[in-house]
Formats: sequence, structure tokens, C-alpha cells
Amino acid sequence: MADSIEQAVRRAIATMRENLGEQLTVDDMARSAMFSKFHFTRIFQRATGISPGRFLSALRLQRAKDLLVSTSLNVADISMRVGYNSVGTFSSRFTRSVGMSPTTYRKLSGFAHQIPTDPRFGMAKAASAQVYGSISLPPGEAPGLVFAGLFPTRVPEGLPVRCSILPRPGLYEFDDVPPGTWYLLAQSVAGDFDEPGAAADSAERLVSVASHGPLTVHKDGVIRADLRLQPAQALDPPVLLALLDARKLALSRSSGDETHPVPSIAAARFTHVHAGRTAA
Repeated sequence: MADSIEQAVRRAIATMRENLGEQLTVDDMARSAMFSKFHFTRIFQRATGISPGRFLSALRLQRAKDLLVSTSLNVADISMRVGYNSVGTFSSRFTRSVGMSPTTYRKLSGFAHQIPTDPRFGMAKAASAQVYGSISLPPGEAPGLVFAGLFPTRVPEGLPVRCSILPRPGLYEFDDVPPGTWYLLAQSVAGDFDEPGAAADSAERLVSVASHGPLTVHKDGVIRADLRLQPAQALDPPVLLALLDARKLALSRSSGDETHPVPSIAAARFTHVHAGRTAA
């Protein structure tokens, strides 16, 4: 990507972040990037993988997540601060994207007890493909709990089609993946989640992300997709899905209980990749 285009997109994202409570239009963002509206929309999509409006919406919900765990502001005030005129609209969009209501998110300090998969893509007979591979970190980066999931878009929000939780970077495997076009998204958050008052959304936490796709999955297909986690950058869409509570996950594993609160992953599971498997 040309430096001038990347700088223009970064300017637009900075404008979004500085004006989350305002009713920004695509014209406003294009002016900050110093491009025409239509050219700006094209280069923004190419740089980030999603539209300017979708990116702005994700930034607003990410900011709301932070305010819920770091302030005592009520939900109505938070919705206004991030650009929503209706607290009902804000709450419904937050719940759909994050996986729980704003009130529950605050109560749980930003953690999820489990990450269920989308029930629309359950154990159907047509879901017989596999997606597998490895997730790695750059040398020197501190490993942490890794979430990997298949989503219909590049924004990791809502319920994944398939997902898995890894105790550290390594091998993953999704079985019985339904046919379709999916994005493989992964995130890992460094930091000690056992600290008193620890919250999932903290500015001090290093969030690493990776994406691959779109992946076109066919019935009975086998696809290998490797990911390399990198510290999240300004051009990366925010991760909206609530993090799994790593503390409860560790306790469940130490006690031998693998049913709670490990996410109900439908057919996805974390296993070693069988020797000799080849990618489709």
C-alpha cells in the first residue's frame, strides 16, 4: 500500500476516534483524508478490509466497551458519548456484536463465561469440511490465551461459525465447517488476568491480532490457513467479541472439568494436526 494512501486512511481513522460522539458522515471522513468521497471509500476498504461506516461503528462499540469497564457512567450516557441517539439501538447493536448486553458486560468486567457458535450453523449434514493450521507469535512476544474463529465478515463480532480457544499459540483445527465464505480471525491478549480488578478491555494490555480470508469452504474440503499474530495497528478493525474469562478456563482445566467454562464450540476442537494432511 502506498504510504500516501495509508497516511490518508490513518488520518480518517484518527478523525473517527476524535469524534465518536458526533454524527460523522463519509464526506467528513473523506475531507480528513483529503480525497473525494468515492475514491476515499475505495482506498479505505482496500486498506482495512471494511467500509468506513462499518469501521466507525466498530470503533464506537469498542469505545463503549472501554467506558463500561473503566467508568461508572450509566449505559444511556455511554451511548450518547459514542454517537447513539437511542439507548435502545445502542444496547441492541452492542449485544449483537459483543455477545452480551452492556449491563452484563460491565458486571463481568468485559469477560465472557463462554463463546457459543452461531446456532444457524450447527451440526448440519452439509457441514463436513475442515479448516486447520497453526497460529504463531513473533519472536520475543509474550504468549497468551488465543481465540480463533471463523466469521462471515472481517470484523470479529457476533457469534462465530466455528471457534476454538488455545492456551497459547499453536495448532488449531475446525471440523464440520459449513460450506460458505468465511474469514479466519484470531486474537491474543497479553497480561495477567488474575490481577484484582483486571478487565478485558484495558489500555495497558497488548492485543495481538491476525486474519486470513476470505476462505471459500466447499463440502468435504480441507483448507490449511496459518496465522501470525501481530500487535494490533490503527488499520485493524477492533475486536468486538467479548474475551473468554481466562481465569475460569484455567481453573476448569486444573480441576479436570473441560465442560465449563470452555466455550461450546459445536464441532470445532483444538487437536494436533494429523501427519500427512495436505491443504485443499
